[in-house]
Amino acid sequence: MASERPNWLNRWAEAHARAFFFALGKLGRHPVGSLITSAVIGITLALPAGLEVLVRNVSSVGAAWQGTIQATLYLHETVDEPTGKALAQTLSDWPGVASAEYRSPAVNLAEFRQRSGFDAALALLDDNPLPGVVLLRPAGDLDDAGIRDLMTRLSAREEVAAAKLDQQWLTRLNALLKLVSRAVWIVAAGLALAVILTVGNTLRLEIEHRREEILVMKLVGAPPPFIRRPFLYSGIAYGLAGSLIAFVLVEGTVIAMTGPAVLLAGLYADIRGRAPAARVVVVGHSHREHLRQIGRLTVINCGAVSRQKDGSPLARWVL
Repeated sequence: MASERPNWLNRWAEAHARAFFFALGKLGRHPVGSLITSAVIGITLALPAGLEVLVRNVSSVGAAWQGTIQATLYLHETVDEPTGKALAQTLSDWPGVASAEYRSPAVNLAEFRQRSGFDAALALLDDNPLPGVVLLRPAGDLDDAGIRDLMTRLSAREEVAAAKLDQQWLTRLNALLKLVSRAVWIVAAGLALAVILTVGNTLRLEIEHRREEILVMKLVGAPPPFIRRPFLYSGIAYGLAGSLIAFVLVEGTVIAMTGPAVLLAGLYADIRGRAPAARVVVVGHSHREHLRQIGRLTVINCGAVSRQKDGSPLARWVL
């Protein structure tokens, strides 16, 4: 009984399978050279991939900070506590405002005393120099133009003496991240070209090494696809091995950096509310000049140029 002739799909699959295992065998017979080539490809791929992971993580942190931006509204001295609370309640109902909280001068002084550690210096003040404030958090979906418009409307309120929003650093961070991200893509394109050239040069050297073998295959009638397949699968194997090495390098770097990053974040959170040690503290707003030495701390009140509280009309200042 005559055997059935395999169809074209089976023949195509068998030809590619033979070429695939033949290419793997060639690479296995030169493990050191194959590993070095794969390592070069892996390191080349890992560099832009690692930078992209870094940029994405910093961008996610910046996006989280974007939702925690806080505006401080400094109120006039004439605004009492009921008026301040009513203002905070009114502002919390505004579109584009996530929350608004009033803090009285007494609360602000107590918080400043706790965080600064200047209890002795603050005890010398006759009056509380801190005004009442409203801590306002813009909605997280507001863009830069919306935040600027909100701050303009807040500054126009008659109860508000000044409105401050420390967002410039975040704007600069986002601009820097966009620049770095663009640079990463440019570097990635250059390194991708380097990978293509590396694989192409490796295959070119392999072809030169097997020139006589290729000539013999052509003499016996081997078609061009049959000759090209082993080199095609060699390039695929180099690419897969390099990608695996790049994945291991990036994941290993992320795992190795997780501990120090968590420690740094914890230290940042720990020192965020502390004031640095100081030798000289300059204060004002009390309209009463004085110079005091408290241990190693020098406290200077520069006075004011008007509305003196000691009865003298002369202006005071510090140079």
